[in-house]
Amino acid sequence: MEAKAHRNEGNVNEEGSDARKKSKKAQKHQDDASPDTRSVRFEESKSNKKKQGNKRQEPKSNSKPPPTGGSRSVRPRVSSMLQADDQKVLAKYAKSLQKQQVPQRKTIQKQVEMFAHLYQYAPDTLTHNISFSTSVIHPAIIKLGLQYAEGIICGSNARCVALLAALKKVIHDYQVPSQRVLSRDLEQKLKPCITFLQQCRPLSVSMGSAIKHIKLQISEISPDVSEKEAKDRLCNSIDRFYNERIKYADESISKTYASTKINDNEVILVYSFSSLVLKILTDAHEKKKKFRVIVVDSRPKLEGRELVNRLVKTGIHCSYVLINAVSYVMKEVTMILLGAHALLANGYVMSRVGTALVASVAHSYNVPVLVCCETYKFHERVQTDAFVFNELGDPDVMIDLGNRKEGRVLDEWRSIDSLRILNLLYDVTPPDFITMVITEVGMVPCTSVPVLLRVKHYN
Repeated sequence: MEAKAHRNEGNVNEEGSDARKKSKKAQKHQDDASPDTRSVRFEESKSNKKKQGNKRQEPKSNSKPPPTGGSRSVRPRVSSMLQADDQKVLAKYAKSLQKQQVPQRKTIQKQVEMFAHLYQYAPDTLTHNISFSTSVIHPAIIKLGLQYAEGIICGSNARCVALLAALKKVIHDYQVPSQRVLSRDLEQKLKPCITFLQQCRPLSVSMGSAIKHIKLQISEISPDVSEKEAKDRLCNSIDRFYNERIKYADESISKTYASTKINDNEVILVYSFSSLVLKILTDAHEKKKKFRVIVVDSRPKLEGRELVNRLVKTGIHCSYVLINAVSYVMKEVTMILLGAHALLANGYVMSRVGTALVASVAHSYNVPVLVCCETYKFHERVQTDAFVFNELGDPDVMIDLGNRKEGRVLDEWRSIDSLRILNLLYDVTPPDFITMVITEVGMVPCTSVPVLLRVKHYN
C-alpha cells in the first residue's frame, strides 16, 4: 500500500511539473505573438526605475534651477543702465563699483516717474570718495571724467577725441606686472577707468565704438611681443582710428559730398552746435560760395551762440532765433543741415533734444533735411522713442533764466511735492523726416544704415 501511495504522489508531481511547463510555453508563445505587450512591460519597468532614480537624486529646496539654453549663462535682455528703479540691480551695481574701487555717484531722489528707470546723478558728488594715493584710476581719466560731468567737453566727436587722448596716456604709463600677459592684464586695468567715465556721464555711441576698437586691438596682441612694441602698436591703432574714422571722415563728408549740395544764394538752417556742420559751412565759405545761415537754438545750454560766434568770425552772414520761432523762419529756408549723436539700425536719428521738432516742421514745409554723420556713430540698437533710452541732465539748469536781479524763482523747487523738473538731452527723429544722410562713404538714405553696419563688421 505504501509503495502504491508513493507511486501516486510521483504521478501527481510529474503531472504538476508538466502543467507548469505547458503554462510557461503558452506564456512564451503569447509574448512572441504580441510584441506590444513586451514593450509595455519594458516601458513600465523603465519608468519605475526612473522614478526610483529621481527619488534618490531629489534636488534640495534651496538649489537653483539650471539656466536655460545649455551650459551658457543667459544674458539679461535689459541693460542695467535702464533699471535704475530696481533696487536689486542697484545693489548689484554698487557691489560691482566697490569691487572695481570706483566711487559711486549719488542719484537725484526727486525724478519724473516716467523716466525713473534712467540714472540721474546729483552734481558735485563725484570726487568725494576718491583717494588719489590709492586709486586704480589714472589721473588723466579722472580729469576727463570731471570735464564730462561739468559739461566742459561736450559733443560726440569732442568727447571721443578726448577719450582717445586719455587712453593713450594710460597705455603709455602702463607697466606689465611680472607673470602677467599684457593682452589680459591691460584690459582689466582699463575696466575701472571706463566704469568711472560711465559714472561721470553715460558713454556716447562714438565713445563705445572707440572702446570696442581698442579692446579688439589689445586682444590681438601676441604674448611674444615685447611691452614697448605692444604699446607702440596700441598707440598707433588709436591714432589710426582718429584719423580714419573722425578726421578724414569729416573732411570727406565736408569737401566731397556736403559742399556739392550748397549753392549760391542758399538759406541754410542749422540747429544747436555741431562741429561737423561748422566744418561744412566754413569749407563752403572758403570755396567762395555765397549763402546765409539761420542758427536755431534752445535752452538750457544755448550752444548755438558758440556756433554763431565762430561763423561770424569767418565772415558768414548769420541769423539767430530760438526754437519757438522755427516755424516763422522756415518759409525762407532752402536746406537744413543737422548733426547727429547716433544713427540707429531702424533708420532713426538720435540727436540733441529739439532736432525732431525742427525736422518735423521742415517736413511740413517740404524743406530737405540733410543729416551729417560719420559711420562710427552707427549703432545696432533699435529705438522709436526717447523714453526707453535717453540721458537725463541736471534739472537745476532748467530754472536758471539768466542774469536776473530778483534771482531764480524756483530755487526751492525740491521742497514742492507736486513739482518735477525734466531735462532730456536727446530725442529721436523718424526716417520719414530725413531726406538724406551724408557719410564718408557717400550720401545714403536712413534705411541703408543696416547695410553699412554689415559692411563695417565684415571689414
